[in-house]
Amino acid sequence: MASALLITSACGNGGNSGTGENGGDRPAAAAKGELTLVIGAYSVAKDAFDILLPKFASKWKAETGQTIVFQESYEASGTQARAIAGGFEADIAALAMESDIEKIEKAGFITSDWRKVGSGGMITRSIAVMGTREGNPKGIRDWSDLTREGIKVLYPNPKTSGGAQWDINAMYGAGLKESEAKTGKKDPAYAKAFLERIHENVESLDKSGRASMAAFEYGVGDVIVTYENELLARIKKGVKYEIVTPKSTILIENPAAIVDVNVDKHGTRKAAEALLAYLFSEEAQRIFAENGFRPVNEKVMEEFKADFKTPEDLFDISYLGGWAEVRKLLYSPKGVWYQVLAGL
Repeated sequence: MASALLITSACGNGGNSGTGENGGDRPAAAAKGELTLVIGAYSVAKDAFDILLPKFASKWKAETGQTIVFQESYEASGTQARAIAGGFEADIAALAMESDIEKIEKAGFITSDWRKVGSGGMITRSIAVMGTREGNPKGIRDWSDLTREGIKVLYPNPKTSGGAQWDINAMYGAGLKESEAKTGKKDPAYAKAFLERIHENVESLDKSGRASMAAFEYGVGDVIVTYENELLARIKKGVKYEIVTPKSTILIENPAAIVDVNVDKHGTRKAAEALLAYLFSEEAQRIFAENGFRPVNEKVMEEFKADFKTPEDLFDISYLGGWAEVRKLLYSPKGVWYQVLAGL
């Protein structure tokens, strides 16, 4: 019996089968011999999961005789995290950044140490890059080009999108790197001013990385700041974009975790743990790589290294002080990002 896929969305109106942002009841119990797993993921992961989940379901069927039915919700990472923390009964959360998993953890739904699984809890990596139209008509080479007069920039809204926070972290960090190269020390005021100059050219702030990519494909903007994997996936499908890798950019790490309270409530822990383990397998990591993500499995990364450009100066979240510091510094109500928005 083939695995069944029930695709739902976490739209603001509640979506189908009660999987919206406001949560809702789990669907009726599956028929005998079936098990339902609820996946709450960030929007950019959808293409890879469309391949991975049926493959896992086939393996599970062969090993246990049981059919897995997936209920899938894809949303902007921050929106998805708030939905799960607010009662959407996802069994597994696959999100853009660890701080979104931490929201669910702080709400009491994740009780185990999710970082002990796989590669520190991270299932994929990427970097923040810029995308231009074929031939790079505006001559974009580095972050500083986004400050030029007349350049129209796209990236999503960090209030809802984890991808946007990675984008802003990358640009702010690049500003710090530039100040450090000039003065020998990090200058937060310089980095803030750098971010302000870029933001003056922002055309729109979309809800998610996928929505921002869709707007770019409709012809909005000259350059998009996004995940490397988003552009690689589109190029693979024949869309003629150019990837511009900045001199300094950030390493993006994307986590997944079992939502303990929900799997124990649903009796799905064994299947959820098996699915999470599968996401770290070589087969799954190759599928992620084929969809533009940098694998966390070093063997698979070695196989695909020619597909991924190494930036001259790649830094990670620790360069900015870690997520706790970044949340306070950039995204708190009086943080740098909101000062930039308010023109302060």
